[in-house]
Amino acid sequence: MAGRRRSAPLDDRDSSPDDAFDVSRSSKRRRVTPQAQEPLSQSPLFPTGYLSQPAGPHADGAQKGPLVHQPGSIVRVKLANFVTYTAVEISPGPSLNMVIGPNGTGKSTLVCAICLGLGWAPKFLGRQKEYSEFVKNGEREASIEIELCRGPSRSRNPVIRCEIRKEGSRADFFINGTRTKQKLVQQLARKFSIQIDNLCQFLPQDKVVEFAAMSPIELLESTQEAVASKQMIAWHHELKGSRAEQKEMERSQTTYKETLTNLEGRQRMQEADVARMREREQHKENVRLWKSVRPFAEYGQALARYQDHEREYKQTSRSLKRLEEDLEPTLRAAHEKAIYRDVVMAAAENRRRGAERAEQQAQACAKSVEDLNEKIGQLDAATTKEKKNAKGINMEKARHMNSINEVRRRMNEAPPEFDATFHNERIHDRNRALLEKENSITEIIETIRRMETDVKERSIKIARAKQELAGLDTQAGQQANKLARSSPDAYEAWNHIKEHAADFEKPVYGPPIIECSVKDPRYVNLIESLFQSSNFLAITTQTHADFERLQAIVYDELKLHNVPIREVSSGLERFRSTVSVDEMKQYGFDGWAIDFLSGPEPVLAMLCDDVKLHQTGVSLQDTSSDQYRTLENSIISSWATRNSIYRIARRKEYGPGAVSTTVRDTRSAQYWTDQPVDPQAKQAIERRIFEWSDEHQQLRRGMSEYNSRKDEASEARNTLRVEINNFKSEKEAAQKASSEYRALPTKKEQYERKLASVDSQLRDIRERIQRNNVESDKHLLAKGQGALDCAVAVEDMRRDHDTVLEAELMLIEASSDHEVLVERNKTVRNQLKERQLEVKNLEESQQASRQRAAELGRRVKKAKKIAQQSDDTTLLNFIEEHGKKSPEDIDAEIDSEQARLELLHEGSGRIIEEFEDREKKIAEYQEKLQSIENTIAEKDTQIRKIRSQWEPKLDNLMKRISDSFAFNMKQINCAGEVSIEKDDDFDKWAVRINVKFREEEALTQLDSHRQSGGERAVSTIFYLMSLQSLTRSPFRVVDEINQGMDPRNERLVHSRMVAIATGNDEWQDHYERNLATSNTDADDGLQNSEDEDGEEGVSTYKASGSQYFLITPKLLHGLRYEPGMKVLCIASGEYMPENEVKASFSTSLQIRKGMTVIPIVG
Repeated sequence: MAGRRRSAPLDDRDSSPDDAFDVSRSSKRRRVTPQAQEPLSQSPLFPTGYLSQPAGPHADGAQKGPLVHQPGSIVRVKLANFVTYTAVEISPGPSLNMVIGPNGTGKSTLVCAICLGLGWAPKFLGRQKEYSEFVKNGEREASIEIELCRGPSRSRNPVIRCEIRKEGSRADFFINGTRTKQKLVQQLARKFSIQIDNLCQFLPQDKVVEFAAMSPIELLESTQEAVASKQMIAWHHELKGSRAEQKEMERSQTTYKETLTNLEGRQRMQEADVARMREREQHKENVRLWKSVRPFAEYGQALARYQDHEREYKQTSRSLKRLEEDLEPTLRAAHEKAIYRDVVMAAAENRRRGAERAEQQAQACAKSVEDLNEKIGQLDAATTKEKKNAKGINMEKARHMNSINEVRRRMNEAPPEFDATFHNERIHDRNRALLEKENSITEIIETIRRMETDVKERSIKIARAKQELAGLDTQAGQQANKLARSSPDAYEAWNHIKEHAADFEKPVYGPPIIECSVKDPRYVNLIESLFQSSNFLAITTQTHADFERLQAIVYDELKLHNVPIREVSSGLERFRSTVSVDEMKQYGFDGWAIDFLSGPEPVLAMLCDDVKLHQTGVSLQDTSSDQYRTLENSIISSWATRNSIYRIARRKEYGPGAVSTTVRDTRSAQYWTDQPVDPQAKQAIERRIFEWSDEHQQLRRGMSEYNSRKDEASEARNTLRVEINNFKSEKEAAQKASSEYRALPTKKEQYERKLASVDSQLRDIRERIQRNNVESDKHLLAKGQGALDCAVAVEDMRRDHDTVLEAELMLIEASSDHEVLVERNKTVRNQLKERQLEVKNLEESQQASRQRAAELGRRVKKAKKIAQQSDDTTLLNFIEEHGKKSPEDIDAEIDSEQARLELLHEGSGRIIEEFEDREKKIAEYQEKLQSIENTIAEKDTQIRKIRSQWEPKLDNLMKRISDSFAFNMKQINCAGEVSIEKDDDFDKWAVRINVKFREEEALTQLDSHRQSGGERAVSTIFYLMSLQSLTRSPFRVVDEINQGMDPRNERLVHSRMVAIATGNDEWQDHYERNLATSNTDADDGLQNSEDEDGEEGVSTYKASGSQYFLITPKLLHGLRYEPGMKVLCIASGEYMPENEVKASFSTSLQIRKGMTVIPIVG
């Protein structure tokens, strides 16, 4: 930071062992420690008793020895690059250490260093969560070094060092220079009974509110952790767990009892139904048995029917056989005729096939002759086509010969030589001239465009200036002029918004300078004094899309900066005060600031959100002292009067008394006042209009001149283009003639090759015509032979047809003879067929009855096997007894049983199954219930045993705490007691703190409703002192516990803390005397009992005092001071002296000691 100075390293001769802070170097702050033990002359900063005491221990003649560090207390703290410290070394005293200094100087940083340096994590501080956040800005690592006072078992003080690295946010630990684990550092600290995680011993600033907000149950937990033995804490946890298990078992017992009662009731209700259902089930069982027996009866019936069919079938088969033997001669004759007919039929069929083959052969010969005729015709057509092609090729040959003669003629006539360089130079010269002319035209056009743009800009400026000039005579114009003077960027942005209003979803409102006005001119100074400059210039949007679009336009496109943009999505309905108009009148206010301002609702809502106009009272009268005191305790935190603006800041964490007020003067209004038009501003606008109009005319004349020059250049450009085209045409014609002449030898060769190709084609055609003629002659000879073969095939076909006719006549004769015999044997055959059909039907019946009997036999066998496997003796006996009955008898029995079933109500199909399942459940529940009752009895015995050990120790512990708390409260003329609220549930046991701060009051429970914040703070610190007098802890830290106390209570609390810390506590002396003379059991439940580890020699509270760290930003005058106390002052600022002696508190005290106070009489 600019203006801060870096100090040089300190000389060793300027430091002493009693200095609380030894600053080597610092880039930000310098800390200097006073010699608190040296006496001073009269000073309002120190009490009179301090001035009368000689310096050093034993000065008061007391028998107590000098204060020394207890084992585990902090002897030295050294920091480097830690938070705000660059390098510092602190040597706290063995008794009370008062760490004072303004807010933000680094007092709580010392608390952080103690916590982290002894191995606890940042989370116990309630501040930063990572180690890296404790490294000073700009540095890569920090270090903490803490030296603890050794115990009897050690030869030297243990030194713990913590190195914090920003990269990776990790911490490394060392004990006496040897790297170790963080867990081992914590173990070492716990051996000294250091409990950083116990708020009764270590209470950082950010945990004060947490401790004060503890419930009575949580307070009991913290109290036991602070002063009780591990065994007592374990007993309490065991009692809570056992009671929770017992309650859970009791709930289960109740549930099981209710369920068992319900089941037994339902069982009794269903007994009659179950008896009826069981009778019905018996009838159903009988039906099942009869139905199971029926297949056996059906099987016996089917077996008998099969035997009858088989016997009848055999008899009919024998009768059929005798009939066939009697009719055999008659049937044999007809059969022989049928065989003869079949033979003749086969012969006729063979002859028909022979005739068909002969016919096919004749047709094949005819087809061969036709194919030869077709081939001869194809060859004749091919010959004709070849001759035609030869004629065309001869004509092509003539054309090629003419082309060759033409080429030879042109080769003898050579054209003029083509000069490409000449033609290219002419075209290039014209192109260069054309390019120069086009560049000139482009420049003229760009100049014209720029001038057109300038003309438009001048026109827009002239129009705006005329509007501004006209607006000077109106209120809106005057406000716009004020906006332009205040922020040209905001003025330009608002003009752009008005011109492009259609681009937004909802209306966008201009700055309050434009949109708003004060209803009553008397309040204009008050209202404007509430605003910052950005509030007057803010532009208001109503949607997020419009907000983002306007940001892009203003900041990205227009490149404007001083333009605040706000988004308001709701109206004024959410900005309503809870204070009524009548209450405002009682406070002396005329109303809220928003009531005196008019404008669009979104703009007013934006101002309420930014400036809190709906929560700021206004009055034309100044605030009196009584009104201020009333407002200080009200919910109103800001108001404006004729001459002043008030703002109150309240810190709830320090109680209702922690308030600070900021007062500033009102300022004269600048924006919402009626002022006459500024003549100079009007003349300036008119002058700008005249200048812009003149520039506009000059630009118009310049544009006319440049347009004429552009027309002349365009005409010259067109002439050059025509010349270039003509030169290109001449070049192309000459180049074409030269190219064609050079190509003539190649063309001649091409035509000669084509002529040779034509001659070759003509030779091929003559050869193909000759081959076709030879092939045609061969086909003619084959055609004659084929005609002769065809005649022979036709004759063979005729003979085969004659034999077919002969065979068909013989077949007709044989068929006629067979039909005559068949007609004669028709009656005999019918008789035989009837007998055969009868045999067939009997055979089918026999097969069906056999299959039916076999199927029923398998079913009977399967049913009997199933009954045997399932050991269904009832069914087996039933089959043995009734299996030979007829199916009709069995059906009658089934009908009888079903008739009985219909007389009984069916009921639920699962009622019996449910009844039996319920019986099993009842037995199971009875067994479980007995087991639960036994377990509950065991738990109750266990709880009684543990409670008989834990409760007396807890009562004794609470009595000691209550005696100490009552003594502390008595010292400030108040009363208090501490007791235990007991309950059947051990997790509801709680500490009850009763206090009385006034004589006429009774003892009431300490809570946030009955006592003030200061009274709760006093009670809290006294309770902590009562615990600390019983705890085994080498040091204790309390950070800003005195905040929120009134001066009287703060003095009393400070006096008690000094007495306890320096070993001058009357109650503790009384307590130790009673303890020495009493016969109390040594195992009283405190942490110094034999069940705790005491290897480091840390004792309980000693008469010599205990080490305290009290962190506070301020101290009152005239506080109690005792030898052995140390006041650690932190001095810091932007400008610290190079030599720390200039800021030495020891030197300051020596100087103050030598001063003489001269009273002023008059």
